[in-house]
Amino acid sequence: MHTTVQISDETRRLLDRLKKETGLPSYDEVIKRLATARTGMPESLFGACKGSLPFSREIEAEHAL
Repeated sequence: MHTTVQISDETRRLLDRLKKETGLPSYDEVIKRLATARTGMPESLFGACKGSLPFSREIEAEHAL
């Protein structure tokens, strides 16, 4: 689905500048990057489980030196 959004010429120039500086292929990617940075959402939630503790491996007695 495509959506048309009206923006000022100044905003378009800013988006153009960010697009060139970041090397992103489209305005959509620039806006997505800005929104993601602002909301703190990571690009991927793969392996994330809310409330889980960081993984740490337990030493097994049979493998301890």
